[in-house]
Amino acid sequence: MTAPHQRTIPVRAGLDLEVREAGTSGSPVLVLHGGPGPSSISPLIDHLAPDHKVVAPTHPGWEGTVRPHDLDCVPALAAAYLDLLGHLSLNDVTVIGTSFGGWVATQTVLEDREGRISRLVLMDAIGPVIPGQQITVPSGPPAPAAGGPAPQGGPSAQSMAAMRAYAGPAMADAGLLPRLSTVTCPVLVIWGTDDTVVTPDFGRAYAVAFPHARFELIPGAGHLPIREKPETVFTHLDSFLTPRAPATSH
Repeated sequence: MTAPHQRTIPVRAGLDLEVREAGTSGSPVLVLHGGPGPSSISPLIDHLAPDHKVVAPTHPGWEGTVRPHDLDCVPALAAAYLDLLGHLSLNDVTVIGTSFGGWVATQTVLEDREGRISRLVLMDAIGPVIPGQQITVPSGPPAPAAGGPAPQGGPSAQSMAAMRAYAGPAMADAGLLPRLSTVTCPVLVIWGTDDTVVTPDFGRAYAVAFPHARFELIPGAGHLPIREKPETVFTHLDSFLTPRAPATSH
C-alpha cells in the first residue's frame, strides 16, 4: 500500500484545500477530522486505503492553513467539500466524520443535491441540539503529566479558534435534528461508552433521528474511539461498508 500523499486542490476561486489522498481503487471515502486535527484520523486513512480511494481534507484554519472569510459556518464548509467531490468527479461516496467533522459530514449529506454521497458514518459527532444533553468542549490540549510526555488528543488553540468560527458560540445547530429525517442513505453511528464530550445518550438520540441508522457502542473508548479502540471500530466499519451486507438495526 502506498503512503498517503498530500496535495493542494483548487476547488474554486479563492479556495485551495490541503488534501491527503490514499488508495487508488474501490469506492471513494471522504474522511473529515474533528478538533484534534488531521493526525487524529490517520489510523482510519491507513485502514481504508487498501480497499478504497480515501480523500481527507484539512479543514481550512487547522494546521496553519488559511480560512477564507466566507468560510464562517458549517454549511459553508460542507459546500466546499461538495465542490471538492465535484472537482474530483467522485460518486457513490461514503462520508466519515469524527466529532466536529461528523457535524460537517451530516451537513454535507443534507446539502448533497447531486446524489454523490451513498453512506454516512458518524463517530462521536457533534452538531444537533439534543434536549437534555450538553456538549462539554475541551478548553484546549490536555495538560502533560508531571515529568511525562506531552499528551495527544486535545485541539490546539488555533484549531479551537477555527472550530468556533465554524460552529459558533453554541457549538451546535438548533435546526439540524429535525432535518435528519430527510437523509435517505444508510447511516452508521459509532460512539465511545466513556465519551465525556458528548455522551452515548447524545449519540443514541442523534442516530434515532435518521431513518436508516445503526448505533454501535465501543466499550472502553472515549471521544476518539478510532485512536482508543481502533480494531473494534474497524470491525463495525468494515461490516457497514461491505457491499450488499444484510441490513441490521439496533
